Amino acid sequence: MSEPKFSSTELKSWLEKETSAILTPVHAQAQKLRDETHAALQSLTDASKMLLDNSAREIERRNLRVYNRARALNKLARLFLDRLRKLNAPEQVSYDGLNRFAQETQKVFLVTEIDIKNWFPRISPFFIIDRRKFLAVYEKTKLTFTALNDFLTKEYVKTKTLEETFQLLSELQALEKQLSDIAAQREKLKNERFPLEAEITELEQKIADLKNKGPIDQLRLLEAEIEALNNEAKNELRHLQKPFIKMQALAFQGGGAGLTQDELSRLNQYLDKPFAALAAEEAGCPMLKQILEKCARLMDSDALKLKPEKARKAEQALGCILRQDSLATLHRRCIEVAERQKQLLASEQLDEIRRSVSAFEEQVGLLKARKLSAETHEAVKEQEYNAVVDRIRNHKSTIEKNIYSSIGKKIQIA
Repeated sequence: MSEPKFSSTELKSWLEKETSAILTPVHAQAQKLRDETHAALQSLTDASKMLLDNSAREIERRNLRVYNRARALNKLARLFLDRLRKLNAPEQVSYDGLNRFAQETQKVFLVTEIDIKNWFPRISPFFIIDRRKFLAVYEKTKLTFTALNDFLTKEYVKTKTLEETFQLLSELQALEKQLSDIAAQREKLKNERFPLEAEITELEQKIADLKNKGPIDQLRLLEAEIEALNNEAKNELRHLQKPFIKMQALAFQGGGAGLTQDELSRLNQYLDKPFAALAAEEAGCPMLKQILEKCARLMDSDALKLKPEKARKAEQALGCILRQDSLATLHRRCIEVAERQKQLLASEQLDEIRRSVSAFEEQVGLLKARKLSAETHEAVKEQEYNAVVDRIRNHKSTIEKNIYSSIGKKIQIA
């Protein structure tokens, strides 16, 4: 036979019916003993007030024979009252509540017992009637409390698991409500995130479209062409790299290279960005040739201190450029590409597209920040959801075990 399944609400109603015959008489007896103990403690409080009032009257009379004993009794009565006022019987009857109340009451009785044994003999022979009245109430209160404590330890404790199960059921229902709320919040965050993702995708597509066609695409192709020309120029000038560096060093050491300031600037440009240097040259590359002629003179005088092989290759490169004008074609191509780039950069259409791309990228940045915030909150809710799911699973397992151990019936909570 399969085990019956219940929702948390159905289970509570079912369990109340199944356990009413067990719990109802126990709760009734617990409530009766709680009320009796509370009333007995109230009577003990009244008896303590009686000791306080009577001792206070004797203190006021200033009778030297009684005065010190009256003060001692007055102090003792105040201690009794302070302790008793801290004892609060639980309004709702439960094993845990009554057990805590019993433990607190037990502590009060223990210290009160010690005080009575230590101080009542010292107060003798005075306040005999008052002390007898107090002790009669005290003993009766102890008997009432003993009945409550015996009931707790022998009878009520047997139903503790059932009471805990009802408490767990209430917590389970609260957890299920909490899980439902978290799920709704998580869904809301997802619904906020999806439109953001769609808008980001749309804007990124617009940016890609603007960059992949028209002036921006042309500019990118030009930049690739410039990079290729720059590499080609570096290759053509590779054997002059070392002489140029040595000339640069001589120039920085006090003009030993014989270069003008403009020539030095152009030399630096040929070392770093040969495309830009060639594009800046006039027809025939006059400044480059001036630099090369000075380089040749420095090499002839061995001022550059080049190794023979490097010097030989440098002389060949110098000859090709100075006598054969080997850079003419490359020079012309660099000028043409630089001019096209200049025209394109000055284009109003390019400016407009760049402004649009910049505006779209700014919007994408803002949307991504909002999306990240939504994802962060969503992750937090996901963690909360999983934590509550675990707690619900543990509560259900404990409740099912408790019911089986208490009434011998196996059930499942859906």
